[in-house]
Amino acid sequence: MDFHGIDLNLLVAFDALMNERNVTRAATQVGVSQPAMSAALSRLRKFFGDPLFLRSADGLLPTARARDLSEPIAHALRQIESTLVEKPPFVPEKASLTFKLGLSDYPAFVLLPSLLQALARKAPSVSLNVHAFNGRDHAVDLLDAGAIDAAIGVPPTHADGRILTRPVLRDEFVTIVANEHPAAKRGMSMKHYLELPHVLVSPEGEQYGIVDQALAQQGKKRKLALTLPQMFAVPAIVAQTSMTATVMKRVALHSPVDRRLVLFPPPVALPEIVFDLIWHRRSDSHPAQLWFRGFIAEHAASL
Repeated sequence: MDFHGIDLNLLVAFDALMNERNVTRAATQVGVSQPAMSAALSRLRKFFGDPLFLRSADGLLPTARARDLSEPIAHALRQIESTLVEKPPFVPEKASLTFKLGLSDYPAFVLLPSLLQALARKAPSVSLNVHAFNGRDHAVDLLDAGAIDAAIGVPPTHADGRILTRPVLRDEFVTIVANEHPAAKRGMSMKHYLELPHVLVSPEGEQYGIVDQALAQQGKKRKLALTLPQMFAVPAIVAQTSMTATVMKRVALHSPVDRRLVLFPPPVALPEIVFDLIWHRRSDSHPAQLWFRGFIAEHAASL
C-alpha cells in the first residue's frame, strides 16, 4: 500500500487544525511546538496542492478542499485510534471529575434540577460546572476554546463539521393569560388575540419574534406592550396583568404561578422548538464525554 510519502502525523495535524482553527491551539492539542505545527501546515499545503487554511480575524478559515477532507480524515483517524489504542471503560459510579456544561436559560430551568438529582444517584463524585451563554453561536465559541465540554441550546448557525449535535429536548408554544382574565373563559380567537397587549421575549431586545413572523405571513400584526430578555419572568407578569404571551409550554408549567394561568393553543401555527446537545468533534470518542452526553440525552428523553 503506497501513500506516496504521506506522514500519518500530518493527518493528525490537519485534524487538529480543523478542530482548533488556530495554529497555537492545534499544536497544544497534538503536543508539539507552534513552529512544528506551522511546518506541518506547510507540508500539508504542498501535499494537497491547496492553501487549506486562510488567516482571518476569526482564526483560520478552511478552504473548500479542507472541508472536503475534514470528515474522511477524522473518520479514518478515529478508526485507527480505536484499533490501536485500548481505552479503559468509564465507570461513573467510581469517577471523580467535573464536567463543564453550557446551558441557555431554557434547559437550565427545565432540565438542570432533575439532571443533578439523577447525576447524584448515578455518579456521586461527579460534579457540574455550568456556563451560561447568549446567542446560538456563543456556545460554539466556548466549545472551540475548550471552556465547556458540551452545551444544550438551539442548533448553531454554522457547525462546519467540527461541531456535532443531536436533538435532546422538544417543546411547543402555548398562549397564556391570567386565570381571571376574560379570555380565560371565552377562549382565544385570532380576533381576541390581536386585541390584547402582548409580552415578547427577545434576548437581543428586538421588537419582532417568531409569532410576529407567522402573523405577518397572514397580513396580521399584534400589539406589543412589553419586550424583555428573560423568558421565565413572563408567566408571573402575565398572571398579574391583562397581558398575554406566547411562550414554550414548559416555561409556563415550570413557573411558580402556573396555577394562576390558563393555557391555549396559539391561534397561529408555530413550529416546534428543538434544543440540541452540542459538542466538539475533538471530544467525540472520549469515554467519559461519551457517557456524559448519553446520560444527558437519556435523562432529557424521560422528561
